[in-house]
Amino acid sequence: MKGILKPSSKTIALIDCNNFYVSCERVFNPALVGKPVIVLSNNDGCAVARSQEAKDLGIAMGVPLFKIKPKVEKHQIEVYSSNYCLYGDMSARVMAILSNFSPEVEIYSIDEAFIDLSWLSGIELLTYVKQIRAIVMQWTGIPISIGVAPTKTLAKIANRIAKKDAKYRGIFIYPDWSHEQDEVLRAIAVEDIWGIGRQYSIWLRANLINNAWELKKAPEHLIQSKMGIVGVRLHRELNSISCLNLELQPKPKKATCVSRSFAQSVTTLKGMKEAIATHTTSAAAKLRKQQQNTTAITVFILTSRFKDKGLARMYYYSNSITLPLPVASNRTPELINAALRGLELIFRDGYEYKKAGVIMQGRGRFASQSSIDDLHIRAAPENIQQGNVFLQGYNFDRQQKLMQTIDRLNSKLGRNTVFWSASGINNSWATKRDNVSPRYTTSWKELPIVKASF
Repeated sequence: MKGILKPSSKTIALIDCNNFYVSCERVFNPALVGKPVIVLSNNDGCAVARSQEAKDLGIAMGVPLFKIKPKVEKHQIEVYSSNYCLYGDMSARVMAILSNFSPEVEIYSIDEAFIDLSWLSGIELLTYVKQIRAIVMQWTGIPISIGVAPTKTLAKIANRIAKKDAKYRGIFIYPDWSHEQDEVLRAIAVEDIWGIGRQYSIWLRANLINNAWELKKAPEHLIQSKMGIVGVRLHRELNSISCLNLELQPKPKKATCVSRSFAQSVTTLKGMKEAIATHTTSAAAKLRKQQQNTTAITVFILTSRFKDKGLARMYYYSNSITLPLPVASNRTPELINAALRGLELIFRDGYEYKKAGVIMQGRGRFASQSSIDDLHIRAAPENIQQGNVFLQGYNFDRQQKLMQTIDRLNSKLGRNTVFWSASGINNSWATKRDNVSPRYTTSWKELPIVKASF
């Protein structure tokens, strides 16, 4: 006989930074407060963050900049390029503050975190989360919304309400009484529930399940028949039965990919080598930060799919190659050498390349162009090093110390203070960032300067 499932006794809070990229820009440029602001994706392509004022003007998430240029000019919308150095550092500061309020913190994304507040209830809980919100705002300048509930799924819903409904002033605590819970869940469309994608929402609506309350009341076996164990967990979480624990340690990445679209098309092997070497350097640094090695490296290149549509087959070319490494590694010189060997095998003259990238992965599966975004193999842990009988004279410790020294210098003095000559110097293909703000918190040269006036 199955055990009786009991409602959760946990108290989970989801902290979400409001319009995070825009909020980071406003911290160091208060003149932006109250103005419509958007932040663009790589190469200044699409809007990936919008202030509430920009949303009110009808700026949609992901809309290309060229499509909204007239609206930008008409309403004097402030436009910024992505400044990931700034956003990453501000995120780390917010997460560090949250760790002072709870011993259990799951960093869910750059602007979201779950924390456990199970020792609090009632007025003490409300006072505590108000203090969290005030301290984060005072110490970082970043406004946050907080949703509190017995499960992670309900905390997501509570956070959505805290953010959308101004009367709650950024904080919503999921109610204790069932009739109030039902009222909350009836207002949440099924496609707005965490974990419900487009296909699932179509199926649920076809089965007359249109909101969170109807999903909560639906027979569990019906949900399981279509959504499997994921659906069962979601269904139980809506019924206040906790099935998703906080992940206090991030899971090892299955693969590390670095790719960029070029600001200008690359037509020469020399230019492409510089791009691939640059991406490989970034990927190797990420591997070392994750304490992982890679046993194989994939290199891919492609032209634009949208140029000269009438002659697409003639002008379009894409290819990829995966090379196994003799030993697992995260050492930049070895990875650059392997990546450039692979590039030479797939590069073709006469094309205008628009994008290239590298993927660090584990041995066991070779990527094709169609599988680049669907890798299911893990990179090897850094502390596991398989030897090679043909490389007995290779000094691994010396190379590892060199990598650590370079990483420390670049961390302390700024990114690319020390770089590899294979990456080139004047990279015309580099990502377009015409409206990037200074790296206020991570670069000594870009610190704000305060001038006294007498």
